[in-house]
Amino acid sequence: MYDLATRKRVLALVDQGRSLNSVSRQTGISRSAIRAWQIRVQPLPNASREEECFRCGPEPSLPADRPAYAYLLGLYLGDGCLSAHPRRDGHYLRIACADAWPGLITACREAITAVLPDRNAYLVQAQGCVMVTSYGRHWTCLFPQHGPGRKHERRIALEPWQQEITDEHPWELIRGLVHSDGCRITNWTTRPVGGVRKRYEYPRYFFTNTSEDIVRIYGETLDRLGVEWRAVRRPSGTYNVSVARRASVALMDAHIGPKH
Repeated sequence: MYDLATRKRVLALVDQGRSLNSVSRQTGISRSAIRAWQIRVQPLPNASREEECFRCGPEPSLPADRPAYAYLLGLYLGDGCLSAHPRRDGHYLRIACADAWPGLITACREAITAVLPDRNAYLVQAQGCVMVTSYGRHWTCLFPQHGPGRKHERRIALEPWQQEITDEHPWELIRGLVHSDGCRITNWTTRPVGGVRKRYEYPRYFFTNTSEDIVRIYGETLDRLGVEWRAVRRPSGTYNVSVARRASVALMDAHIGPKH
C-alpha cells in the first residue's frame, strides 16, 4: 500500500507526458498499479480541488496578486507556452528557465503559486534548462494569447483587463520579459583619451524576440516608463531591442537588474 504522497508524485510524472514504462522504471512501482491509480473513479483522499477561476466565473475579476501576474505574463510571452493535456480537460503552463539562473527559477515558481494559489509548480529537467510546469483547467483563461502555432506566427495583443494590470505594474511586465528573453551585459569599445586609445566599458540591456507584437508591447511599455530603446531586425527575422543610454540603463538597473 503506497501512501498519498507517493501516489501523487507518481501521477504527476505521468501527467508530464511520461510513459508508464519510464515512470515504473524510475519509481520501482508496477505499471498495473500506476494504471489503477489513473482510472480509479474516486479521487485520491484529501486531493486538492482546483478553485473557481477569477476570469471565467459569473463576475470576472482580476488576480489578487497583480504584480505577480504582470511578471508571470512577461515570462509567458517570452519563454512560455500552454500545452493541452492528452487525456484531461486542462493545460500545462510551461516556462523555460536556464539552469544558470536559480533565482529566476524560484521567482517563476513563486509567481505561479501567487497567481493561482491552489496550483503547484514543479520542475522538469531538460538540456541546459528546466521547464517550470503547472497543470490547471484555467491557464487559457489567464493567458488568452494562447493559440495554435508559435507566438510569432499569430497575433499577440493584451486583453483590456491585462492592459489594466500592466499599466498599473509596468516594471513587473518588463522584468518578466527581460528575465525570459533578455539580459544585462557589459559592452566595451575603445576611444582616444589624451592621445591614447583606451578600453571603455558600459552596461547594456538586450531583449530578443521574433514576434513583432511582443516587441511592440515591450517597446510601448518602455516608452511609458521613459526608457530610451532601439530595435534592430536581424536577417533571421529576430528583433534585438537595446537599451544603452546611461539614464535609461540606470532606470532598468533600479527595477530589473541582472538575472541571478
